[in-house]
Amino acid sequence: MVRLRVGSPALAVFLAAQAGLLLFFLCAHHGGLFLPHPGGERPSSSSQVHILILSSWRSGSSFVGQLFSQHPDVFYLMEPAWHVWATMHQNGARVLHMAARDLVRSVFQCDLSVFEAYLPERRRRNVSALFQWAVSRALCSPPACDSFPREDIATEGACRTLCGRSPLAKAEEACHSYGHIVLKEVRFFDLRVLYPLLTDPSLDLRIVHLVRDPRAVARSRERSAQALSRDNGIVLGTNGTEVEDNQFQVLREVCRSHVQIYETATLKPPHFLKGRYLMVRFEDIVRDPVGEITAMYDFAGLRLTPKLQAWIHNITHGAGPGRKKEAFQITSRNAVNVSQAWRNALPFQKVKQVQEACKGAFGILGYQTVESEKEQKDLSIEVVLPHRKSQFSWASLSGS
Repeated sequence: MVRLRVGSPALAVFLAAQAGLLLFFLCAHHGGLFLPHPGGERPSSSSQVHILILSSWRSGSSFVGQLFSQHPDVFYLMEPAWHVWATMHQNGARVLHMAARDLVRSVFQCDLSVFEAYLPERRRRNVSALFQWAVSRALCSPPACDSFPREDIATEGACRTLCGRSPLAKAEEACHSYGHIVLKEVRFFDLRVLYPLLTDPSLDLRIVHLVRDPRAVARSRERSAQALSRDNGIVLGTNGTEVEDNQFQVLREVCRSHVQIYETATLKPPHFLKGRYLMVRFEDIVRDPVGEITAMYDFAGLRLTPKLQAWIHNITHGAGPGRKKEAFQITSRNAVNVSQAWRNALPFQKVKQVQEACKGAFGILGYQTVESEKEQKDLSIEVVLPHRKSQFSWASLSGS
């Protein structure tokens, strides 16, 4: 037998190196370690692009999600972390951050088996087990379902009727077949929670941060109060008790989170955020849909097709009053009128409450407060201010 004699100093160095290598792989597997790539860019082991629409309830995020969902190159899911909150609703929002982040990571990697931890066994087999699954055009198109060609605009009602029995395994197969995976989430309150995803070499993650005038959000939240009561309780940490946000406590936390996310991304951000963060305002989108959506698509590496452009015009210039039958339904309406509706519909006393609750957010996000009911109702007074685009908005991957 051949024996290898190694002196104790050399053995110690060898064992230390092996331990260090093992630690590296363990940390990398769990997203706990990041070795920065020169220049802040990281080569991705996947050819897919990953987009996270980061927003809050009633901010137009379902609308923006559809702008991506209907694109033929996009696999889209709406709020997969809903399952985390629905299952673990006795915990507070920040306690659930890690579980939500780990679920999002798995979905970005097209591992939909992660949902098994949050679904009753009898519901694990079909796509209809997923929250708001029918708003995903990709789950209504081949290979997930044959009802709609990828290039067509899918309707939620038809998809729900025709594709609900598609196996979840088919959805996973579909996820792998797309160049872009887009998720919309309203359950992250701190951008730093997402750093392990932004530094994961297997992901090419870009953040679209959508905000909206808090007064418009407040009005919309009032109209969907019942649907939001459980989420309110999680935000406020009430141990599973549902809450009505009559005093705008949840809205205050939402505004704080928007400020935190924006400032983290734009004031001395870590280098790995360069080119991976874009803040957009709902009001800018509805005033210049094609221009703003083209900019978002450029950020994501997508192109606006003529069919999509026509559909976008129709849903932003419809004659409907904007009343929704259900909290997450997208309808054709005059989007500019909807964005301004709070100015006539919200009592000035509530406007003052919202402005007090979110006073730190108005100037930072580019909204003007009003000092009287007369100012509120005078539509000639502009309350959406010109906003400087972040220097970290997307530059193409072929750039520096």
